[in-house]
Amino acid sequence: MNTHKDLIVWKKGIELVKNIYLITNGFPKSEQLGLVSQMRKCVISIPSNIAEGCGRNSDKELIYFLNIALGTSAELETLIIISVELNFLGNEKTHECLSLLNEIIIMITSLIKSVKTHN
Repeated sequence: MNTHKDLIVWKKGIELVKNIYLITNGFPKSEQLGLVSQMRKCVISIPSNIAEGCGRNSDKELIYFLNIALGTSAELETLIIISVELNFLGNEKTHECLSLLNEIIIMITSLIKSVKTHN
């Protein structure tokens, strides 16, 4: 690996950022400071923490930031489910985002295991 930009999980994280920004554009204006803001902060945090961890000088720090990205992924999943329950998201868009998010969670988990066994 040369940089975080070489990681497929980081690239998928950027793709998820674009998807979340697109779908939250259709949320009610009353949610701009609520769900929209929180979902966008969460989704940006995922690839950002992957990048920050890769930019550190130790495997311990990399694992730390990957775990933050993993926790934020769970938070985003919860916010997507809440958005569905409030009828702000339809099934197709929700399925696409949750599917991509699930891929990212699996990849982060695998990367953590890989770094741990590398030591």
